Amino acid sequence: MKKIVALSIVAAAALSLAACSKSEDAAANATNEAALDVNATAAEAVTDVNSATDNAADVAADNAADAAANASDTAANAQ
Repeated sequence: MKKIVALSIVAAAALSLAACSKSEDAAANATNEAALDVNATAAEAVTDVNSATDNAADVAADNAADAAANASDTAANAQ
């Protein structure tokens, strides 16, 4: 009888440890997935900012060229 009770306790302890370790693994996996998602989002944000900066520089250069051309046209028309 004592062996059956002892075996039952050991089996319950083993199942408890197995259940706890699986939830810790699941929590670790969830944390890793969240970290990967944050890193991917940050990388996308950096790409978006770089693209916006490049586009702004192109627009500024085009506007400066247009302003120079307009000034040249105005000077030619004034003469």
